[in-house]
Amino acid sequence: MNHVNNDLPGVFFIDGPGGTGKTFVYKALLAEVRSRGLIALATASSGAAANNLPGGRTAHSRFKIPIKLENNSMCNINKQSGAAEVIRSCKIIIWDEASMAKRHAIEAVNRTLQDIIGVRLPFGGKIVVMGGDFRQVLPVVKRGTRAQIVDASLRMSPLWSLTRVMRLTINMRALNDPWFSDFLLRVGNGTEESIEGSFIRIPDSMTIPSTIRENSIKELIDAIFPSLQDNMHSSDYIISRAILSTKNESVDEINDQMIDNFVGEEKVYYSFDEAEDDCNNLYPVEFLNTLNVSGLPPHRLRLKVGCPIILLRNIDPSHGLCNGTRLICKGFQRNVIDAEIAVGQHIGKRVFLPRIPLSLSEEDMFPFKLKRKQFPVRLSFAMTINKAQGQTIPHVGVYLPDSVFSHGQLYVALSRGISRENTKILVHMAKDFRRDGVYTSNVVYQEVLQDQ
Repeated sequence: MNHVNNDLPGVFFIDGPGGTGKTFVYKALLAEVRSRGLIALATASSGAAANNLPGGRTAHSRFKIPIKLENNSMCNINKQSGAAEVIRSCKIIIWDEASMAKRHAIEAVNRTLQDIIGVRLPFGGKIVVMGGDFRQVLPVVKRGTRAQIVDASLRMSPLWSLTRVMRLTINMRALNDPWFSDFLLRVGNGTEESIEGSFIRIPDSMTIPSTIRENSIKELIDAIFPSLQDNMHSSDYIISRAILSTKNESVDEINDQMIDNFVGEEKVYYSFDEAEDDCNNLYPVEFLNTLNVSGLPPHRLRLKVGCPIILLRNIDPSHGLCNGTRLICKGFQRNVIDAEIAVGQHIGKRVFLPRIPLSLSEEDMFPFKLKRKQFPVRLSFAMTINKAQGQTIPHVGVYLPDSVFSHGQLYVALSRGISRENTKILVHMAKDFRRDGVYTSNVVYQEVLQDQ
């Protein structure tokens, strides 16, 4: 606020574990700056985080960040456009979950702001407040090595050395369970006692016994969704619970079981698939329909009134329809889904979701270009750990048929909950450690934590 009052440039990073009150700080800053009649831009790296901020938009939507990023990329903002005028007029920019963004995206925004404003200071001399938690999942690099993932992190950017880091340390969300807070921090920092390299013991009070696979999954579902039949029409009950897993196959397995257990008439929407560049008809439609690809909705989308869904695309970010927004189904038409936004600042708003054409990114290694026309949603009784980042889920289950495979995944999964009583973990152990307890791998890249 000293920089706002005295019109000084500055770049800040608010660093704190999940639940320490980062979003509270952003909202307080936004309210104070906007109450003076000044413009404050609120952005976030994910749709879920953007939904938590008043007037929040995803960074890609706000700054027109290109999908394919190079070391010298610029954002697609014309200097004479309205978007450029808003940037020139704004007093402060807040960027939540910046630790999830590729440094090339942040550097592209930096170069673009310098060009638009005409000032050769970081971000064109604007006050920029970034925030996040480097213990959480780092930027996604398709099939990237550890070195490539670390290199994509903001920590490796020249901008980091120009940033003042402000740390939040009191875990407000879990104040009623200090042990849980301490355990989460040890997991996130990679200091929890481990065996055989990276395997840590999960507290017995948080584990679901791993027996026959189907029975264990049913027990996990019953622990997170107790009395489902009695509460399935309560939006608060449905949206306050989720099961997290590492891979889409595991998520789909649980979602299929959950929608079977959900009472009500089922509505099935089938997609229209085509291979756009398949001139010789090498890939029949029947084959395309069998593909279940990350980032695309399934060919056969099964829904019921009252079930939770998650949005897979930015449809209308300014009105809460971002990639990662969770909704409750309220009704079905032939070409539209009637749903209610269940999280964030637009909670309770009724929206109509259209069927739209969706394509894979160029990074997906298919020998053809798949185009799928379908509603851009998936069931969200269960979701991937990466999709859950930035969300608070009071009752969370973690399903690990395989160990986590990337930095911060276990920490993100565990820190979505609010206490050990409401957090349950099912692990199919990779091997027998010949000792009591349940063990699972915890992957932490110490080079991005440095002085944490």
